[in-house]
Amino acid sequence: MKLIHISDFHLVPAGQMLLGLDPAARMDACLSDIERFHSDAALVVVSGDLSETGGEETYRILKERVSRSPLPIRLMLGNHDVRANFAAVFPDQMSGNGFAQAAIDLPRGRVITLDTLDDGKVTGRLCATRISWLRERLEEARDRPVCIFMHHPPARVHIPALDRIGLAEPEGFFDLVRGHDNVRHVFAGHLHRLVTGNWQGVPFTILRSTNHQTALDFVSEKTSNAFEAPLYSIIFAEPDSLVIHFHQFQD
Repeated sequence: MKLIHISDFHLVPAGQMLLGLDPAARMDACLSDIERFHSDAALVVVSGDLSETGGEETYRILKERVSRSPLPIRLMLGNHDVRANFAAVFPDQMSGNGFAQAAIDLPRGRVITLDTLDDGKVTGRLCATRISWLRERLEEARDRPVCIFMHHPPARVHIPALDRIGLAEPEGFFDLVRGHDNVRHVFAGHLHRLVTGNWQGVPFTILRSTNHQTALDFVSEKTSNAFEAPLYSIIFAEPDSLVIHFHQFQD
């Protein structure tokens, strides 16, 4: 089973640029590359910060592009997104409890996408409603492999400026995940860096943005931008393995 992970489009209104770059053009280049080389993907997940401004116009730009894609695409929210504006354009991406999250059952397992947006804050949060929802979705899938996608990483990556803006109070998340040994991997975005490792026994991958990156700085308390190549990941999830490739679709 092939999954595709993308993160952090940071779309701006038509005619504008972000840090001298065109986020919509980069989004299009990313999706076009995926459609050309990975038309067999079971699911494409975009893990939040779809918009830079949260304006409804940016979500309409996104809708125009994803509506032309033959692939199934699941959209998630990040701290730059505005839930009400997103829901106005993508009502089909919202769950019954008012969050942009889902449990998607595929031939080789379940994909869970978590809404970690804490409205108006850079940090993320999983409220009691979302924790309860996650508990139910994990219980339903006890006999199946699970991959979890979320915008905000729930633990440290040892970059001070980034560790301050992850998921607040992540204990509830880890209590649930540790109780379900079928959780194969956690995928996140938000940090604009490619980072992999292990949190409390759970393998994780954090992905670069399709637009701009965060500088690799293990000292400063403030973030600074970098212009490393954007990429997406290709995930092969099999009964006995999970393998991730990273593709720089643009120099």
